[in-house]
Amino acid sequence: MQAMGVTGLTTHNIKSHLQVCTGAKSEQQSKLAARKYARIIQKLGYPAKFKDFKIQNIVGSCDVKFPIRLEGLAYSHGAFSSYEPELFPGVIYRMKQPKIVLLIFCFRQDCFDRSKNMFQEVTRC
Repeated sequence: MQAMGVTGLTTHNIKSHLQVCTGAKSEQQSKLAARKYARIIQKLGYPAKFKDFKIQNIVGSCDVKFPIRLEGLAYSHGAFSSYEPELFPGVIYRMKQPKIVLLIFCFRQDCFDRSKNMFQEVTRC
């Protein structure tokens, strides 16, 4: 892991020679961090190239201001959700349109994940 000078921003190298940047608050911040990291690797003498930048995953959260009955939600929306509290403390709700995954917890704060278009999907919450 390598911190990029911005609070909460980290990059990870993975075996496929790809870099993953996490913690950015915007697409521009993520792209800048990835460029900086590629430059650091180049200065260390490795043939790093900055190419094929794309956003793979966006995570957001919101407070719905009311308690959520996870069992009832999973039961009434069984085709779209799974809930196994012994394995994971929230309902995994897979929406078809827009194609996103919601992680719904009983403490009223929802996380949504696996959406590539941040501005379209985040504003819907």
